[in-house]
Amino acid sequence: MDLTGRAVLITGASRGIGAETARAFAAAGANVALVARGREAIADLAGEIGPSAMAIPCDVSRYWEVEAAVGACVEAFGSLDVLVNNAGVIEPIAHLAFSNPEGWGHAIDVNLKGVYHGMRAALPVMVAAGGGTILTVSSGAAHGPVEAWSHYCASKAGAAMLTRCADKEYAAQGVRAMGLSPGTVATQMQREIKASGVNPVSRLDWSDHIPPDWPARALVWMCSSQADDFLGQEISLRDEGIRTRVGLA
Repeated sequence: MDLTGRAVLITGASRGIGAETARAFAAAGANVALVARGREAIADLAGEIGPSAMAIPCDVSRYWEVEAAVGACVEAFGSLDVLVNNAGVIEPIAHLAFSNPEGWGHAIDVNLKGVYHGMRAALPVMVAAGGGTILTVSSGAAHGPVEAWSHYCASKAGAAMLTRCADKEYAAQGVRAMGLSPGTVATQMQREIKASGVNPVSRLDWSDHIPPDWPARALVWMCSSQADDFLGQEISLRDEGIRTRVGLA
């Protein structure tokens, strides 16, 4: 795809899927705004990508920081064409009766409110420009319970509903909203899951996980009209048919 001149803001861009997504969009010609709490990591990645990337330190759980990040992206690149809501946390993994309320709430702040904050800040900009694309990294946990992941399942389920709401409210104004459920991906989050040893996901072999560039390539593909059949829905990389359409091995 040729995304030359398009501006893409990616949350959770310091590592894993977010970092690979930044590389994939930059390779397609886009300008990329790298948003994450890890200042050094996104600065290093921006240096690696070059002039088409900018690093914006930001905590997505704080709306005013996300709003400022969107403003910085528009000021630097002249627009915001694509928002990738990728930032997410899996800790603290715990059974409900022993979960830490503060940690549980923090997961909601990042995984759910962070997605809302991104949409809330981006939508007025996109509507004023005549449209845009909002992509949210979802999970199978949004649709089924997983032991000791009540915080993650609840937050991902809420984020999936936000995608549907955004589509219902703004599709007619040119906003394309979709979710991507990548399956299990070989990232630092999977190392945290494996260390917990709590549920079947933690016992998967490392070779069972897909590489992080697969969801990154899928997210770029989702910006094309080829993905329009899935507007307001989630695309699952567990689906072999989807993998074929995206061009993944």
